[in-house]
Amino acid sequence: MTETATPRTLPLLEVEGVDKSFPGVRALSDMRLELRAGEVLALVGENGAGKSTLMKLLSGIHTPDTGTFTLDGEPLTIAGPKHATELGISIIHQEFNLVPHLTVAQNVFIGREPRRARLLLDERRLVRDARELIGRLHLPLDPNAVVGDLTVANQQMVEIAKALSYDPKVLIMDEPTAALNDAEVATLHELIRRFVRPETGVIYISHRMEEIRRIADRVTVIRDGQYVDTVDVAATSTREIIAMMVGRTLADHAGPQGVRADREVLLEVTGLSTKALLKDVTFDLRAGEILGFAGLMGAGRTETARAIVGADPVDGGVLTLRGSRIRIGHPADAVRHGIGYLSEDRKRYGLLLDKDVKANVTLGALARRFTTAGFVHDRAARAAASEYVGSLRIKTPSVDQTTKFLSGGNQQKVVIAKWLARDCDILIFDEPTRGIDVGAKEEIYQLLNELAEQGKSIIMISSELPEVLRMSHRVVVMSEGRVTRILDAAEASQETIMHYATLRPDENVEDAKELGLDPVETGAAEDEEGKA
Repeated sequence: MTETATPRTLPLLEVEGVDKSFPGVRALSDMRLELRAGEVLALVGENGAGKSTLMKLLSGIHTPDTGTFTLDGEPLTIAGPKHATELGISIIHQEFNLVPHLTVAQNVFIGREPRRARLLLDERRLVRDARELIGRLHLPLDPNAVVGDLTVANQQMVEIAKALSYDPKVLIMDEPTAALNDAEVATLHELIRRFVRPETGVIYISHRMEEIRRIADRVTVIRDGQYVDTVDVAATSTREIIAMMVGRTLADHAGPQGVRADREVLLEVTGLSTKALLKDVTFDLRAGEILGFAGLMGAGRTETARAIVGADPVDGGVLTLRGSRIRIGHPADAVRHGIGYLSEDRKRYGLLLDKDVKANVTLGALARRFTTAGFVHDRAARAAASEYVGSLRIKTPSVDQTTKFLSGGNQQKVVIAKWLARDCDILIFDEPTRGIDVGAKEEIYQLLNELAEQGKSIIMISSELPEVLRMSHRVVVMSEGRVTRILDAAEASQETIMHYATLRPDENVEDAKELGLDPVETGAAEDEEGKA
């Protein structure tokens, strides 16, 4: 956490009595918030609680219906996003606001580029200023790199550099670590500690409680658009914070027992390979099983899922469904075989954001369940969409609501509803709870368990090891495009998973034996040239 702030009479930033409504939705009611100078204030709440709405008010995207803002004790009226940055408020949104074909330097100083004779772009100075800023922030970026060629994690770093280039008093970070691995999170937290001074402060929005405990001084909890409480992190347990968020206490849950060996093998993947990354990926999936996939960023988990459903070209391998070999060359083929894929990037691949909830829920099953001779049965589609909105507790005024206006967690539930409506036997969930609050996570965990009990087979890819351990009957661990170990639930632990996730597939595994672990059993250590 940050060092104790110098005592001040007035808060750095204060929000009092703020209301904000949209058509059919009251997003905020009598909202309060106080950010002290020199502190990191975490802001938590379930999806739809009003966090993003409050941040959009502070950044000038929306204007409040009622209420007041003060900055350094002075009344604050924000005329727009540009005015907010001029006042000293910078925000890093969860959704990136970058121009892919421009360089890092051009993105950081977009609209503020140095010029010669007030006309010509001074490219040399632009790169020099960007390099100086990047060096001061200790960010792993090349100012000349094209942003579209960067990893998602480095694109996040570009957003951070752009926000800090304004030298703000208040830095707002909305889920800043959603795309970062542990090492990158540590880098970000160190950057935050350097930024926080007696005259600055950070509002840190995150669903990851362990991060909040590491970086925040206090936490403000909001629920259903209303202020609940602000407490010291060090004096409040995670369970107490979660109870304030959801209005109830969540019970602890042990991980599942290993799935019975006599269960039918529904899907076999043998020797799956791609030119880009995957090498000889082999595993099976049984009926009623939740098969977790773990590994570090770039290990090949998402690439495996995309190769299975035909989203990425395959260089080799065999898929066997219920004992019969199948060929999937396109995602539509996967759907016809009863395999549904929930992408980690729901906005890009999972949803039609400008369409309503009903259209998105019924899209996958439209031809199968809701059309006859080209005519859509609107009443049946509406009834089905309403059923899933109710069963998944999707917060929306109606099934006619445009999907882009839902919170991130509720958009995720709409994608899940789409595949449930299609009644797929195999469901691949890639980061199913990314950007979702703890209350909504519990609902999704319950849903996945219910689907497994009904006989559905689930592949669950997750970067959160506690989630993998809690939900998985078995865990497939990957490193550098290969499977390094398949663990039963009884032998899986964070330490064991991390060992195999950091193990180079072609290295000697004597260190595994020293740790009391079994060596790799997947054949990943074989020499590829020898095989060829």
